[in-house]
Amino acid sequence: MKNFRIFAIIAAAAVTAVSCSNELKENEGSKGQGTLTIGVELPQTKAAMTSDELLSSAVVNIYKADYSGLVRTYTYSEAPSTIYLAADSYRVDVIAGEASKTSPAAASWEQKSYKGSSDFTISANVNTSVQVEAKVNNAVSKISFDTTIAENFNAGYTFTIGLDSSDSTTQLVYDSSNSGSEGYFIVDGLVEPSFTWTFSGTLAKDNSAFTKSGTIDGIEEGKLYGMTVKYTVKDGVLVFELLVDYSTDVVSETIVFEPVSTGLAASSAYEIWAGHATVHADVDETEFTDPTAVKFAYRAEGDTDWTTVDATRASEGYYDGLISGLTPSTTYEYKLVIDGVDQGSSSTFTTEVGGNVPNASFEYYSLVSGSSYYKWYDTSASATEGQTMFWGSGNGEGSEGVSGSASMGMIITVPYTGSDVPDGSAAVCAQSGSILGILAAGNIFTGQFAGLVGTSGGKVNFGRPWTTRPTAVRFWAKYNAGVINIVDGLPDGVSITKNSDYDRANIKVALGTWDYKTYGGTRNSPVLVNTTDKTTFVDYTTDASTVAYGDVILYGDGRQQFNSGTIESATVSEWRQITIPLEYSSETTYPTHIIISCAASMYGDYFTGCDSAKLYLDGFELIYE
Repeated sequence: MKNFRIFAIIAAAAVTAVSCSNELKENEGSKGQGTLTIGVELPQTKAAMTSDELLSSAVVNIYKADYSGLVRTYTYSEAPSTIYLAADSYRVDVIAGEASKTSPAAASWEQKSYKGSSDFTISANVNTSVQVEAKVNNAVSKISFDTTIAENFNAGYTFTIGLDSSDSTTQLVYDSSNSGSEGYFIVDGLVEPSFTWTFSGTLAKDNSAFTKSGTIDGIEEGKLYGMTVKYTVKDGVLVFELLVDYSTDVVSETIVFEPVSTGLAASSAYEIWAGHATVHADVDETEFTDPTAVKFAYRAEGDTDWTTVDATRASEGYYDGLISGLTPSTTYEYKLVIDGVDQGSSSTFTTEVGGNVPNASFEYYSLVSGSSYYKWYDTSASATEGQTMFWGSGNGEGSEGVSGSASMGMIITVPYTGSDVPDGSAAVCAQSGSILGILAAGNIFTGQFAGLVGTSGGKVNFGRPWTTRPTAVRFWAKYNAGVINIVDGLPDGVSITKNSDYDRANIKVALGTWDYKTYGGTRNSPVLVNTTDKTTFVDYTTDASTVAYGDVILYGDGRQQFNSGTIESATVSEWRQITIPLEYSSETTYPTHIIISCAASMYGDYFTGCDSAKLYLDGFELIYE
């Protein structure tokens, strides 16, 4: 691909030719003035237009160097021999070929487009010259058909390539007559241009229609995109070898479409969970025509018996299968079965690690040094999981951390060791209370209390490091609460009638990728919530860094609601096991932290609720299904 050069000669003259300065009054000023003479020299080209034609139709645009506006525009053949410009800095653009036309063709077999730019400065009484080198700025296609295409397809096969699959004016169609030809596409000015292509033909062996399509993203001007189309030994498959090469900026790339044969296809890592996995297979539907006959069989490595699950036809020749009820951290063997016959080799996958949150039954707790209230860890615990803080509460940790409500005489979270504890020997009770008519909501959460804000609120750093992907959270709970007797504030859109509506508890579970630098917390507990600053409150149902979320609301009058669904009757005042399903907004993103937040008064952050509400919790369990 050859370039041509355009030479522009600029001469400055004394500012005595005032009679000629009317051409551009706005550029006059104290800087002085110079004259500009442009000459263009072109070598011979192989374009459809001759060098003289390119020269005569070329467009010359002169801009202020600061991009403040177009100063001059000319068709070269019509440009005056002398152009007056104020002394200043400029940029000249030269556009030639197809792109210089009033209505250029976006796609052309013959007409190339050229563009070059150069900065220059006009100084009074100083001769200045500028050279503009214009290069081909098309994206160039060169499609060749291998002999295997003619051998396996009837006459009439085509390869269509273009900038817009829905606009034929941006496309070129290759067939046997123009194999190896170059096609020129104008991409200057397009945002993220790409080629879309489609091969269509009729297989000679059975006269069946065959179509294959694809996209080449990130195409650039001045590059040649050469593609050879081959037909493989496997029926129904094309392999395209793409080589992109341009002398000033070599880019090599290979795109290969693997032969479609009946057998297993790879699963992505994120499709293998702790308790289920999505597997895939390619199926030659010319051989197997009944989708219901396609199955997957699996077994734990070392087992002898296979379990079979149905496959789902996702698209032509491509099937998915959902294998559930798996055990975390286990290797499974699986295979494709059609009409009861094994197809190809088996493969394996290993499920993700499961795991549960530490101190999930609140068995480990200890008095804060020198105080009469508790924290939910014990450095002398026999089990490692109970020796460090995972759960925090609004009590604070006093001399061992930061002061919370307990330092003001209000203990809002206490151990519970009643005879009805459902799991182990202890549970936790989050109990709301009040001081001077100000509500303090009982709470327990993964994270750490971050401090009081005077006497009007508190700060909490929510979250703990976590990387597994549970599908639900199960726990024991009971809730006792009367009507709301303190109303200070409410979220937008919420209406409460004081001394009439019952209080409600809220248990939230979220997995996410929160960055403490953005959310204001710490590296281990990244989400900071300040109850005196509503802008710090996080709506996990819409938050961009939340990967999965679920919650339950327990009403003091005997109702419950999961994940903003239907409110239903429930016996909330007695211990019962509750399961919150987690809804994933992204199944391809792995979390970095987990937030479990439990409040005896749902609107406690707004200092609204019943000051005698009690929420009992025990036996948290992450479910992997």
